[in-house]
Formats: sequence, C-alpha cells, structure tokens
Amino acid sequence: MDNLALNVKQVISLKSGVTRLTLTDFRNYAFLRVNPHLGPIVITGENGSGKTNILEALSFLTPGRGLRSAKLSDIKRFTPAVIDNGYTPINAGWAVSATISKNGEDFEIGTAVEKSIREKEEEPRSFDRRIVKINEQKGCSQSELGQYISAIWLTPQMDRLFRGGSQPRRSFLDRLVYAFDNEHAKRTSNFEHLYKQWYQLIKSTSGRADKNWLESLEEGMSATGVAIAAARREQIARLNRFIESTPDDVFPDVQLELDGTIEQMLDTLPAIEVEDYYRHKLASERNNILYNDSVDGVNRSDFKVYYKKKRMPAELCSTGEQKSLLVSIILAQTKCQILYQGFAPILLLDEVAAHLDDSKREALLAKIKELDLQAFITSTNSELFSAFNNYAQFWEVKNNTVICK
Repeated sequence: MDNLALNVKQVISLKSGVTRLTLTDFRNYAFLRVNPHLGPIVITGENGSGKTNILEALSFLTPGRGLRSAKLSDIKRFTPAVIDNGYTPINAGWAVSATISKNGEDFEIGTAVEKSIREKEEEPRSFDRRIVKINEQKGCSQSELGQYISAIWLTPQMDRLFRGGSQPRRSFLDRLVYAFDNEHAKRTSNFEHLYKQWYQLIKSTSGRADKNWLESLEEGMSATGVAIAAARREQIARLNRFIESTPDDVFPDVQLELDGTIEQMLDTLPAIEVEDYYRHKLASERNNILYNDSVDGVNRSDFKVYYKKKRMPAELCSTGEQKSLLVSIILAQTKCQILYQGFAPILLLDEVAAHLDDSKREALLAKIKELDLQAFITSTNSELFSAFNNYAQFWEVKNNTVICK
C-alpha cells in the first residue's frame, strides 16, 4: 500500500456522512425519513420517481443553491386545497434535516425556507429566505455548514459543463473551494449582491448615480473580488500539485487553469495593487455598463480543464472523455480533501453510469469502495452496480417513498 493510500485509510478510519435524513414538503416528498449507512447507497427507480430529489436535498446540507441551482420557491411541494368549491394550489415551505456523523461525533443540522418581508421598499414584498439550524442553534450562516459536512456531486447536466458558457464552470470550481475555505460561499454571495446593487443603481439613474455611493460599492466589490480570485487560485494550485504527485491509474490526468484578468494579475502583483486596479476598472466602466451586461472581473473568469496526455482542452474531447475528466477532478478533490481536511466528503452521483464504458464504471465503483466513503448513486438499473452487492445499501424509490431492499 503506498503512502497516499495509507494516509487516506488512516484519516477515514472514523467515517463521516449522513446517518439520518428527513425531508418535509420537499419536491415530491410530503415526508420522508431514511437512515443511510456510512457507505455507498444505490438509489434506483423509474425516471421521474424522485431519485435526484434525494440527492438535491442532501446538497442543501452544504452552502450554496444545491445541485440544481434551483429557486427556493421551485423546490416546495405543491398541494391542492379546496377554496370556494374549486381547487387552488398551495405551496408550503420545505425543510431538510439530518444527523451528521463526523469522525465519531454526531451533529444535528437542518435548513428550511421561510417567508420574509422587505420592509424598506415603498411597497413591502414577501420573499423566500433560506435559514440554517445547527445543533438546535437557529440563525446560523450557510458557511457554517461546511464545518460539519461537505458534498461533491456529478449530474447529467454537468455532461455539458465544458461546452457551454463559463458560469456553470465557475460555480463548479467555487464548490470545490468551499470544502477548503468555508468563507468562500459568503464572499461569492456578497460579491453577487454588491454587483447587483451597483448594476441596478447605474441602470436606474442612467449613469448619474451618487458618486460616493458608487465608490463605496466599487471598493467592496474590488476587495471581495480579489479575495475570491485568490481562493480560486489557491484551490487550482492545490489540486494541480496533488494530481501531479498522485496520477490516477485509470482515469485521465488533468491540468486545471484559471482564465481571468484578476486571477492572472495575482500571479505577479500584490493583492492590494490588484484591488486598486479592479476598483478603477469598475469606475471606468460605469458608462459602458449601460450598454453591456457585465464588466471583466471575477464574475467573468473561466475554469479551464485540459486532458494532459493528449494536450487537449476538455471542450474538444469526446463526451465519454469529458465525463472521465470530471470523474478525475472529483476523485482528486475527494482524496485531497480527506488528507487536508481530515474528513471525507459525501459523493452525490446522479446517473453516473451514463457516458462511462463498463471498465470505467467498474473502476469508479472500485475506487469508491477503496476510499470507503459515503456515496449516493442513482440509476434506473440496479444491475449496473452488482459489484456493490453485499456491500452497499440498495434503495428503490416508488410512490413518493423509499423502500430499503
């Protein structure tokens, strides 16, 4: 056994993961409670039965918008109610709670949606707000969830990750950063909020907004943006070093890069100088923003992936190669996190067998088994996972409930 494998085994000797999951009015589930074991769980069922909804619920135990990046209002279970002799849909709030086992200790975490009112506006409006509860303590921030659980996911929508726009790739990278930097989620959310304020202020005043207000927003955006860029660079460097020192024996080795002005400036300049540049750049673009939707910065940076052996950008690789490259990144992130953070993430693999040939699928299952971590895997065909017989839990989703086989 090599040193890497030995170190991983030592770290995960005390397993981490979800030991109880409860859903309330979440997607198609009025109420669901399951007790996963700390190993692989294969979830099967017909298309549309709610397999992915379980994975999405698990993803909401971590910071961010979940594996579908859905609006909070779209997740609620819609139920009909009789009003004036007719049926009108009522959408209640939703909640996800779980017992988390982390290195021998148990923690209770949960998240839910509640209605809030924006009272500062001329006409107060209600909106959905996500709240977090940790060990019976309300009012916790989403970033605090990262202290107890981490999740990495792979979904069918990500099969197009390398061929579409840059925004999904940035989100993918930022989720990798969250595992090593709990404050990164807060920074990205703050930047989006500041940018939206700045953009709407310029648009609504046709470029004649209060100068001091704009400068205040630009100062916040530049400081937050440079911190985001620095965290992304650090994670890219960490993964590249790890991949270089521990090449995979089945899945292709990758080279990761960041394509962004702010990130590249940090290669040669101190952060304070990059902040000054960014702030002046935003100020100089105030007029241009009236005609363009965004300004060059961390909200335009791209995450580039290369197939090292072929020296080929991921977007030019075949569909199967792109899926293998994604698996390579996820496996590297998982092992890297185990060693650096001291606990394993849970893997959420939605229809992962798609675009993987038989040998790659079997290799992935073998690596999950070798890492001995918790992985939730969905499929319409349980026979594809016969290698997990007598090792994994097998669940069948049917009629809005889960049957443990």
